[in-house]
Amino acid sequence: MRYSAILLTMTKELEYHVPVLLEESISALLSDKDGVYIDVTYGGGGHSKRILQRITAKGRLFGFDQDGAVFQNLIKNDNFEFVHSNFEHIHRYMDYFGINHVDGILADLGVSSHHLDDLKRGFSIKSQSDLDMRMNTSDDLTAQKILNTYLEKDLVMMFSQYGEVRNSKTLAKAIVNIRDSRPFSSVNGFMNFLGSYVIGDWHKYHVQVFQAIRIELNREMEVLKSLLVNAAKVLRPKGRLVVLSYHSIEDRLVKNFIKAGNFEGKVEQDNYGKVIRPMKEVKPKIVLPSDEEIKKNSRAASAKMRVAEKI
Repeated sequence: MRYSAILLTMTKELEYHVPVLLEESISALLSDKDGVYIDVTYGGGGHSKRILQRITAKGRLFGFDQDGAVFQNLIKNDNFEFVHSNFEHIHRYMDYFGINHVDGILADLGVSSHHLDDLKRGFSIKSQSDLDMRMNTSDDLTAQKILNTYLEKDLVMMFSQYGEVRNSKTLAKAIVNIRDSRPFSSVNGFMNFLGSYVIGDWHKYHVQVFQAIRIELNREMEVLKSLLVNAAKVLRPKGRLVVLSYHSIEDRLVKNFIKAGNFEGKVEQDNYGKVIRPMKEVKPKIVLPSDEEIKKNSRAASAKMRVAEKI
């Protein structure tokens, strides 16, 4: 009964978000079909549904998501527990549920198709809404507040570090100079402003700027670091961590942590020459979507999947 109920909801889920590298990620994740797993980015539930199809009645799955919009796609299953929280808190919730270790953790990073397609949320450059970009809509900070209140030096850091925007200093100065007389409020207004500062490809430039604001607003790099550190604590030996990332900033952090156990990628060895790290890489180093998947879902084009195993 539970399998048929899951399959009946797949069409609804696909309207919310098309899961990337679905079969590849679940196959890499599952080491014990009777085990305990965490999907830290529940979203539309695509990955979670497939996990529940693959584990036994003894297995257990926890899904995390801070976005209230996911409640429209929640799975009803005795083996599933949803946690309405940011995934940086997985260790605290596992303690709460009395779970000492889990067999696998899956993270599908970045924004979902739903976030981009819901033009009221302000994530997309096509949006006509207010500048928002909050993954957790109960937070006070918005994209609008960042642009209208951040110091110039903080804007420079945000654009250069999180968006790799080449003219970060020029753009930050222009924002500070104009916002007192013309505060930023809408996506459309900000887009019109950006038009005068585009360097290179128009679309790429706008995406980089929006990405930088989104990452800063939602503390995405800070949260990712917390996830990686806590995953190393929560996973049992030989448990799997599967991470799908969509830009080089995310992927670099994941790669460095798997390689060296830190975010700088600096390898340290013990007195016997053994690398000190909590996880080891599972080959191949990177799994990419097939050409066929990219044709069906263009948003899969930038995806990279890395898999690590707890030592």
